[in-house]
Amino acid sequence: MNDDNIPYEGAEDAPPPEKTGEKADPSEESPASPLAQIQHELEEALKSAQAFKDQLLRKAAEFENYKRRSEAEYLSLVRNANEGLIGALLPIVEDLTRSLKAGSSQPDGEAFYRGVELIYQKLMKILEAQGLAPFDSSGAPFDVNYHDALLQVARDDVSPGTVVEEIARGYKLNDRVLRHAKVIVSAAVEAVSAPGGPMTSGESKESTQH
Repeated sequence: MNDDNIPYEGAEDAPPPEKTGEKADPSEESPASPLAQIQHELEEALKSAQAFKDQLLRKAAEFENYKRRSEAEYLSLVRNANEGLIGALLPIVEDLTRSLKAGSSQPDGEAFYRGVELIYQKLMKILEAQGLAPFDSSGAPFDVNYHDALLQVARDDVSPGTVVEEIARGYKLNDRVLRHAKVIVSAAVEAVSAPGGPMTSGESKESTQH
């Protein structure tokens, strides 16, 4: 018997020889490099972070502009609603004051006087609720922070620089002078008769400021 025809042991279990020249299945190609994948994801994350940063900076700038506009509008509203309104009403207060003085000297005008008095009291309550308060000047030392000197008169019965007459009353708004009182101020007899005449209102304020 020829030994060449006898199969060797385990021959049937051996894998068939590979065929040369065949292409590999594309699905069996090796996956992308993990490092390249991580680098790609990092680049995408950086792009998203930059976009969010730009958006945040724009929103912050818009909010800052809105805040400044709101503050300016609020301050303007308060200024116009309080100071402007009250300043415009002061002539009415003065008219009522003059009417009361005129009516008090007329015995037959008692009813008219009482009516005007009630109007005056009601108006003053409204203004005082807004922070308005008059201040008295008669007999007080002249102060450029509160008084506007219209005239100086020689007086030997009071100290020089004393308010001897109040022409128009002064007012404060929330502890700040809204309008200076218009007053007449006393001066020493020698100062009034000296060359140059009495001190005027503008001169008194200018000299104090300098």
